[in-house]
Amino acid sequence: MRKLSRFFALFLFTGLLAAYAPTTFADYQPGQSSYGSKVGNKALNAFANLTTAPLEIPKNIINTTNKSNIFYGVIGGLFKGLLNTGGRLGVGIADLVTFPLPTKLIAQPAYIWDDFDVDTTYGPAFRLDTTPEAHEHVVEIPVSVPVAAPVVAPKPAAIDNSKQYRQEANQKLDAVFKKEMKK
Repeated sequence: MRKLSRFFALFLFTGLLAAYAPTTFADYQPGQSSYGSKVGNKALNAFANLTTAPLEIPKNIINTTNKSNIFYGVIGGLFKGLLNTGGRLGVGIADLVTFPLPTKLIAQPAYIWDDFDVDTTYGPAFRLDTTPEAHEHVVEIPVSVPVAAPVVAPKPAAIDNSKQYRQEANQKLDAVFKKEMKK
């Protein structure tokens, strides 16, 4: 019993740690990170995947119901959610075991709460993250370049021949009218 409560406390602590993981990403800039931050982000991603994996079930039920009807959404979404739960757990375990190797993310989206409407997909595993390490921050100042206004040629004036067409049409109508009235 005591071991079970210790396990539950450790699991709860891990969940709380994973819940606060997005605050550590506030200063994270893709493409500019050190080895330590890559490894730390991978470990936090592993804990987040392990603790939030069961949330794949309601996510998939909701998404499948929105795409089809309620019956297929509940049944199909349940099975799809169970499969994605197993996938997230597997990705979490793999990331936790290999956290010293900075690799790219396997599960997309990285966290279950990112792009909630998007189905979870799994990419290539164990591809090294080769983004360059950041040594110093470089601020790039945008330079505005003047753009010439487009030259528009003036349109020629339209020729109005409406009087001529009206007279011809009126004459034809008058002739038809007179012809019909004589009958």
